[in-house]
Formats: sequence, structure tokens, C-alpha cells
Amino acid sequence: MCTICVDAMGGDREPQVVLDGVEAALAQDQDLKVLVAGNEDVVAPFCERHDRATALVTTQTIGMGEHPTEAIREKKDSSIVRGLAAVRAGEADGFFSAGSTGAIFAAATFGVGRIRGIKRPAIACAVPGLSGKNTVYLDMGANADVRPEMLVQFAHMGRAYSRIALGVEDPKVALLSNGSEDTKGSEAVVAEHEALAAAGGDTWFVGNCEGTDILTGRFDVIVTDGFAGNVALKSIEGTAKFIMKRVMNATKESKRALLGAGLLKPALKSIAADLSGDAYGGAALLGVKAPVFIGHGATSVEAVKHGTLATAAAVRGELVDKIAHTIAEER
Repeated sequence: MCTICVDAMGGDREPQVVLDGVEAALAQDQDLKVLVAGNEDVVAPFCERHDRATALVTTQTIGMGEHPTEAIREKKDSSIVRGLAAVRAGEADGFFSAGSTGAIFAAATFGVGRIRGIKRPAIACAVPGLSGKNTVYLDMGANADVRPEMLVQFAHMGRAYSRIALGVEDPKVALLSNGSEDTKGSEAVVAEHEALAAAGGDTWFVGNCEGTDILTGRFDVIVTDGFAGNVALKSIEGTAKFIMKRVMNATKESKRALLGAGLLKPALKSIAADLSGDAYGGAALLGVKAPVFIGHGATSVEAVKHGTLATAAAVRGELVDKIAHTIAEER
């Protein structure tokens, strides 16, 4: 048995979506227990109906638009702060929320704490590839400014996550740049390349990659700073939305286009699902002392189910211990 704390108040949609997702996770995993954090009128009735669910009653909620650090300081009885405190206290083994990414990052970093030796936690996700193979991509936005040694740590954390989430035995790492040549990139990227080459050049570091490589599936792990990582990911999301919108507009112009769109609809839905990352539980916050997963604000029942199960899989796969062991060896 492992216990995952789920934030029932996180996300843009009503708490019932989260509760339905938790219910689906409990039905799929008979060795799972869930600590459900949220307002009493939301979590208590649900937990009374489920033997493996326990209520963690809170009185505050952190909104998406609130300043993360101020929110966790001022709302100590929020579902995010209390949920992560429960993890630190050993009442739960991991945490999942579709709430404010910044608040979760801050509360986990200060509340749960960083793994010894980790300079900065990073946010990672599994992105789909044209080859059929997924790629672990980090940092997605937690750290806008990084030092070369931090990229090396991101690489180690990404490799550990690739083994557990994607089953890759010996993950290879590439550095995001504006060209595949070793000398391409800003001064910071060149320095990061040198640090990665020194750490894993003969074993797991394979050199630079470009933005066009993110969705090819050519690499097991792609590392970058949080600024470039977030810009690139948002560009991909924006392009996907643009294409979908143009397709929908085209269906209004002719019956032929409408028929074609109808035939493509299942494929387009599948592509959208792959890009969302929901099948892998959303994004993983790597580098803290317990598995923490962050879902999309506009979450769904399936996304909450997968997020809860992914957090449990990270607990059982000893993700934190493996990252800690690797970082200890590096030191």
C-alpha cells in the first residue's frame, strides 16, 4: 500500500472532477490509499463512501492568479500547503495537484524540502515523439536562470524519471540549443555543453539538439533552462492551437472540409491527448524529497486518475531515492 495526497481544490474546474479522478484511480489500483485535501463539504462525503480514502479538511484555497510565495505564507491552511505538509509528516508518500504550479513548487521546495545536494528542483514532462518514443523534457519553467552544474543535475534527474516513467534502461541526454554543433548557442549554453560533456560525454550525453527535435523522439531526455524550456513548450502548444483553430474554421467554409474534419477528429483528439502529457500524470517536480506531480489547470477525470497513479508509481519505483543516490555519487 502507498498513500497519495490529492488536492481536491486544485484546477480550474469544479472539485467533483478531481474526486471522480481519484475514484477512478482507486478502482484501478487496489493497493492505493488517497488522502484527499480540501474543504470539508467537498472531501468528507467522498471519503465516507470510499474505504481507502481519508479526508484532510482544509479551509483555504490558493487561486491560480495569486503570488506563489505570498500565497503559501498567508494561506497555511490551504489544500496545497497542508497536503504537502502531510507528505513531510509521513502521512502520505506523494502529492498530486492541478493547482497553481508556482504555489506547488514553492510549498514543495520549502515544505517537503530538496534532496540533499540538489541546487534547484526542476519541472519535467514526458512529451510525445514522431518515432513513437517519448522524451523527458526539463526544465519547463521553474528556473529561468541556471548555472552549468544545475543542468548536469537536471540531466541526472531526467534520466532517473525516464527509467521509471518510460522504462528506458540507459537514457541518453541532449542539450537544447540553436544548432546541433558543439559550439552553437549562447555563452551560457556553451558552458552548459562543456559541463554535460565532462559529466557524461562518454556514457549518456549525446550533444546538442534543436527545437525541431523536441517532438521527434530521437532523444530520451532533453535538458534546458526554465526560460527557454517554457518558451519552447508554449510555442508548441500555441502552434497546436493555431492548427486546430484553422482546421475548425475550414470546416465552416465547405461541406467537403467538414467531412474531412469529421474523419480526422479521432486522430486530432489523440494528438491533443498526447501533447497534454496527461497520460503520464502531467508534470513531475524533480529534486524534492517526495514525488510531487502537477496536472493542468483545465484538468479532466482521466488526467487526475493518471496523475494519482503516476505519483504512486514514482513512490513504488523509488524515484526520490534513485535521484538522491545519483546526486550523492556525483558529489
